[in-house]
Amino acid sequence: MRVAAILLAAGQGRRFSAQSASPVAKQYLTLGGRPVIRHAADALVPHVQILQPVGDRAALDDALSGLAPDGCAVLAAVPGGETRQASVSAGLEALDRLPADQRPDLVLIHDGARPYVPADVTRAVIDALGAHAGVIPGVPVADTIKRAHDGIITDTVPRTDLYRAQTPQGFRFELLRDLHRGAAASDATDDAALLETAGHHVAIVAGSEDNIKLTYKEDLVRLERLIGPTLLPRMGLGYDVHAFAENRPLILCGITVPHTRGLAGHSDADVGIHALCDAIYGALAEGDIGRHFPPSQNEWKDADSARFLVHAGERIRARGGMLINADLTLICERPKIGPHAQAMRERLAELLQVGVDRISVKATTSERLGFTGREEGIACTAAVSVLVP
Repeated sequence: MRVAAILLAAGQGRRFSAQSASPVAKQYLTLGGRPVIRHAADALVPHVQILQPVGDRAALDDALSGLAPDGCAVLAAVPGGETRQASVSAGLEALDRLPADQRPDLVLIHDGARPYVPADVTRAVIDALGAHAGVIPGVPVADTIKRAHDGIITDTVPRTDLYRAQTPQGFRFELLRDLHRGAAASDATDDAALLETAGHHVAIVAGSEDNIKLTYKEDLVRLERLIGPTLLPRMGLGYDVHAFAENRPLILCGITVPHTRGLAGHSDADVGIHALCDAIYGALAEGDIGRHFPPSQNEWKDADSARFLVHAGERIRARGGMLINADLTLICERPKIGPHAQAMRERLAELLQVGVDRISVKATTSERLGFTGREEGIACTAAVSVLVP
């Protein structure tokens, strides 16, 4: 029996984003040195012959780069839809376009935000498809369930025979494809509901409490404990100075700040990013920014310093680590940093692929003392904490 897996990555993760204010979709956040969805793919490929990702192709190509499992073909990603059902349909139709002798007999549907799936759960789903048209893993509900309205409990729901549904959910391929083609108006929240509505029996096998779907910020902490290696904290400090210069834009922490002068330097002279890079490289014991991007090389002349920070973030992930937080202090009399601080935080978070709540940008003056007080330039200090194996 040929088994395919559809890996869903088109969701926006609004509940997670509402808590974390992260510019990165949750399925692409770094977990244990790799994107969440890469862990999900790694959990699936030992059990299937075809992997069909669904979502943004560029993001998926990057997240799944290097994934070349023996015995499993990783197909090009196809765009998702506005709903989960539309995304599943897109994956099913992509599989149906394969040559007849390559189409799957069975298909697994898995959420890209479930990175930790014990192998025995996936095997149990596939094995049970020998006797059932659909199979899902589930965990019995252990807590007392309350129904409430406007903050007031209205009912206690009996928890007998209640299960929390998980993925991967498994189905006979042609049956699920046909049900999707005829369910355009359905508001089913998972594919098992389509089979149930059509009168097909769906079996349930034992899921796992560790098969966590990344939905809220605290889920990321739980997943880091499961997936990540033992991590040790490290601190890094950075400091940089650039003099003012005429006829240059003022670039600070990745954004252009209106001012009468810019900063002098070989690159774009972003003093905030340079200090932050030095702090990160220092925490990793990998030298300073000049070691990685020597000012003697013309390649970096007038370069966008965002490239430097992307590299620093990649070095953290390559080491299997994670950034805990970064705290920057810009030192200048002018321009005023406060009106731009939030935009700076968001840009730095985007470049480092972390939630904006991990980035702090603030400013102070030197009370008219020294070179910053005389408005000859701008200085920046940066402190970071990282966890690395």
